[in-house]
Amino acid sequence: MTADIAAILAIDGIATGAVYALVAIGTVLIFTVTRVIFIPFGDIAAFTALTLAALDAKQLPGTVGLVVVLACMACVMEVGSLARAGELRSVPKAILGYLVLPLAVVGIVWLTMRFNPPMPVRIVLALLLIMPIAPLLDRIVFRPIADASVLLLLTVSVALHFALVGLGLLFFGPEGVRTEPLTSLGMEIAGVHVSGQTVLILVAALVFSGLLLLFFDFTLLGKALRATAFNRTGARLMGIRPARAGTIAYLLGSLMAGVSGILIAPVNTIFYDSGFLIGLKAFVGAIVGGMTSYPGAALGAFGVGILESFASFQSSTLKDVIVFSLLIPVLLWRSLASQHSEEEVEE
Repeated sequence: MTADIAAILAIDGIATGAVYALVAIGTVLIFTVTRVIFIPFGDIAAFTALTLAALDAKQLPGTVGLVVVLACMACVMEVGSLARAGELRSVPKAILGYLVLPLAVVGIVWLTMRFNPPMPVRIVLALLLIMPIAPLLDRIVFRPIADASVLLLLTVSVALHFALVGLGLLFFGPEGVRTEPLTSLGMEIAGVHVSGQTVLILVAALVFSGLLLLFFDFTLLGKALRATAFNRTGARLMGIRPARAGTIAYLLGSLMAGVSGILIAPVNTIFYDSGFLIGLKAFVGAIVGGMTSYPGAALGAFGVGILESFASFQSSTLKDVIVFSLLIPVLLWRSLASQHSEEEVEE
C-alpha cells in the first residue's frame, strides 16, 4: 500500500465516518433520554435517501403513505389512552400533534411537488417527511413499555427494524436508488483529489454536531433533555415530562438520520433494507464511545469509517466482519473496567 492509496482510503473513511457519526450521536441522544437503543435509525436514513430519489424523479414518495399510516395509528392509541385516563381535555391537543401536523407535512409536500421545486427545496421536503417517523414509532411501540428493562426495549427495537424493512419494501419497492450529487466541485489536498461531496459530508457532520452541542448548552429544551438523560426521576420532580423529552429526542434523532441519508445517497446505492448496516456500524461507533458521550460516539464512528475503508481495500468481502469484530474487544474491555450493579428500576 502506497502513501497515496493510504491517503485516499483515509479520506474516504473520514467521509464515511462522518455519516456514521450523525447516526451514532442520534443513537446516543435517544438512548440517554429514553433508554431505547433505537436500531431503526439506519432505516430512517435509508428511507430519507429513497424519499429524495422519488422527489428527484418527480414522484410522490412512499414515505407519504408510511407517515399517514403511522400518524393514524399513533393518534388512535393516544386518544384511546387519554380516554381511559379520563383526560378528555387533552384529546384535541393529541389529535393536533399526532395526526394534523404529520398530515399537514404530507399536504405541504404534495402541493410543493406540483411546482417542480429545485434541489434545496426537495432536500427540505425529504427531511420534513422523515422527521415525524421516529416520534410516531415512539408513541406506537415504545411509549406503552417505557418502564420496561433495557433488554426488552432492545428486543422490541430489533423487531421494529424488521417490521420497517417490510414496510420499506411495501412503500418503496425493491429497486435501489442513487440521488444526484449535491456538488460537483473538488479540490487538491497534498496532491490527493478530494471531491466536493466528501467535503460537504464532513462539514455537515461538524455543523450539525456543533448545533446539537449549542442546543444542549444554551436552550431550555436542551437543558431539559440533559436533565432527563441524567436523572429521569429528578427531571420529573422538577416538572419535566420524560415523554415530551423523549419526543423531542426522537425528532432530533430523525433529523440527524435524515441528514445522513441525504449525504450518503449520492455516493451509495440505497435499497429499502440498506439502513441496517448503516445503523449497525454507527451503533458500533457509539459502543466504542461508551453510549453516553456525544464526542466519544463521534470519534468512535470516525474510527469505524476509517477501519471499514482500509478493511475494504484488503478484503471487500470481509470488511463487515472486521468492523463488527471490533465490538468483541471493546465490550470485553468495558465489561472488565466497569463496576456491575443491579439495574435501577423507576417507580
